[in-house]
Amino acid sequence: MSIKTLTGRELAAIVGAREQPAALLHRVSALDDAAPDTVVFAQDDTTLHRALESQAGAILARPGGLTSDDPRVLWVSDPRYAMALVGKAFAAKSDQLLLHPQASIHPSATVGLRTRVGAGSVIEAGAIVGEDCVVSSNATICGGVRLGNRVIVQAGAVLGATGFGYARDPVTGEHLLFPQQGSLVVEDDVEIGANTTIDRGALGETRIGKGTKIDNLVHIGHNCRIGRNVIIAAQVGLSGSCVIEDDVTIAGQVGLGDHVHIGPGVILGGQAGVYPGKEVRGPGEIFAGTPAEPRTHYLRSLARLRRLK
Repeated sequence: MSIKTLTGRELAAIVGAREQPAALLHRVSALDDAAPDTVVFAQDDTTLHRALESQAGAILARPGGLTSDDPRVLWVSDPRYAMALVGKAFAAKSDQLLLHPQASIHPSATVGLRTRVGAGSVIEAGAIVGEDCVVSSNATICGGVRLGNRVIVQAGAVLGATGFGYARDPVTGEHLLFPQQGSLVVEDDVEIGANTTIDRGALGETRIGKGTKIDNLVHIGHNCRIGRNVIIAAQVGLSGSCVIEDDVTIAGQVGLGDHVHIGPGVILGGQAGVYPGKEVRGPGEIFAGTPAEPRTHYLRSLARLRRLK
């Protein structure tokens, strides 16, 4: 991938600022690594003071605190978000299809323009991978899986494997695999972390909504439906047929039983647990503990237990 250069005018257009630094910019960096061709950001006055003393070519900062007439400063409402926009611009790929020679792509699979497929990755029969995607090394896209555009799949992820669902013989006790012939649909702008696994539906589909971000080592069972702009941190486990509505945040090591329904905007704190079939609602409310309950209730319960000692 060739180095991308941004002018001060282009940088200003990306972040919506009036100021236009004179430098030619090639990358984003931390303050400690700032150089004349880098963009840095400052979330507060202390960081802005450090940035002004650095060699950075451009500085993204929030107005209202420390003022400066340094021509390198671009005033933006959210420096961190602006930094993400700039990083995305620098990461823009070429128009070529970049397929590693050690990747395995079935002839019936479809891979979109400007999509990169890393070494050791497998894209099976009938899978569809959209444009501007990244399928990192040793990832597996199973047969019939559909990825939208700008999807990122990190190393070792497995998308569309057989779900974990069995029917038991009442006489012998034998467990027989229930049909796992459904599909997995991943919508646009989803990011899936390393070694994460998402199972296909049993008879229907598993679906991951647009803009959802999934961390490493997450498991999502068959027939789950994840809404838009959901955040799922590492080591979360979702049993089959869970419904996660839009804008939910799920912290690390949360566990959900099957057929759980999480309402829009809910925040599940780290290591929370939700029993099968339960529903959790309360936009913006934080739930904690097992069984998960509003954090204020959970903390009161902890306080009562301590008083029993």
